Amino acid sequence: MTIGQIGLTVSDLARGIAFYRDVVGLPLQFEAPNAGFFDCGGIRLMVGLPHRGREGGRRDTIVYFKTADIAATAAVLKEHGIEFETDPHLVARMMDHELWMAFFRDPDGNPLALMSEKR
Repeated sequence: MTIGQIGLTVSDLARGIAFYRDVVGLPLQFEAPNAGFFDCGGIRLMVGLPHRGREGGRRDTIVYFKTADIAATAAVLKEHGIEFETDPHLVARMMDHELWMAFFRDPDGNPLALMSEKR
């Protein structure tokens, strides 16, 4: 696996996008509802609003591990005792691929995710 994306939570999406685009100088790849996505040297940086239902919209930094076969990777992690908060599921249909994710936590409660771009 490689790191495919890092997600940062912001309180004001327009301000967050403007900061990373205009101040930091990262190229904006695309925007989606509640998030903006930037190219950071081949690793995608997601700047987004807090997820509803997550402990009152808790602010988290999430590392997304990119894998070619999300179902197989999730199965291996489950064999090693990982309990997923969400099983692999489709989160977005892009122009040339589908984006699939599955969320879990490390032993300290830090949020992590698997992501797979299916052509």
